[in-house]
Amino acid sequence: MHSFQLPPSPAFFTRCIALLIAAWLAAFCVRATAADMPSGAAALQEKYQALQQQLAHNQFARPIYLNSSESASAIKGDIYALLDYPFAQVHGALTSPAHWCEVLILHLNTKYCRVGAGQNPATLGMRVGKKSDQALEDTYRLDFTYRVSASDDDYFDIRLNADKGPIDTRDYRIRLEAIPTADGRSFIHLMYSYSYGFASRVALRAYLATAGSDKVGFTILDKSGDGKPNYVGGMRGTVERNTMRYYLAIDAYLSALATPPAQQLEQRLQAWFNGTERYPRQLHEVDKGDYLAMKRKEYARQNGEKTPD
Repeated sequence: MHSFQLPPSPAFFTRCIALLIAAWLAAFCVRATAADMPSGAAALQEKYQALQQQLAHNQFARPIYLNSSESASAIKGDIYALLDYPFAQVHGALTSPAHWCEVLILHLNTKYCRVGAGQNPATLGMRVGKKSDQALEDTYRLDFTYRVSASDDDYFDIRLNADKGPIDTRDYRIRLEAIPTADGRSFIHLMYSYSYGFASRVALRAYLATAGSDKVGFTILDKSGDGKPNYVGGMRGTVERNTMRYYLAIDAYLSALATPPAQQLEQRLQAWFNGTERYPRQLHEVDKGDYLAMKRKEYARQNGEKTPD
């Protein structure tokens, strides 16, 4: 026997219409809220105002705020910092792809960087590897596209993206944005992130369980009974260390611009290494003499000069 169903009542239709209107209004509000949210210079200025306390009082003994996040397949580090350089100088120095190779080579793991063809985006051909001297054929290739997304008198936004990296890593992202401050300095946001697949996750976790088991980042999770801080480790610790190294490379590059060109490389190398040694628990890897010798050699190779003995 077939069952007999009454047609929907007028009240049912009324409820359906009300739900549709509510859903439409919710979607409209979401779009309106996103549109009203500050972006670019306004968002960075808002962040600067919100971080006044953290910039003034922190573990770094300099105006820096760092945080990190981790998902099932990606990690990200963010640094917000005040730089003691006027915005015009920072803008002029860091909106050129060639200057970024001068910045990136300071990092321990960067073995080579050259600018390829193109304007916006340009390409940066990088080689990354060990924290010691290494032949280029034994390094990993990492090709970044370099794009200036915004460039104004009061804001710039630079994006470096690499789709593929070593050992099943991918989606490398470096972003730098900056605004001027009222006291003649510059406020920057540096973001560094990448994604990883199964092979790279296994390799990194094996490293963190063995040779890298004592490596930590900067985020303080809690304190032990004797008052010593317990720092974040694992994948977040890794991305925090490297985000800090890139920040220190930017600062070191800018610090050398006031010196004669022939002295700038040495000034940058000294400034980067000395900057890392302010945080030896996280960043000390090699002796200063070994770092300087390695980087002088890599810089000469990068610029086609004769490799020093």
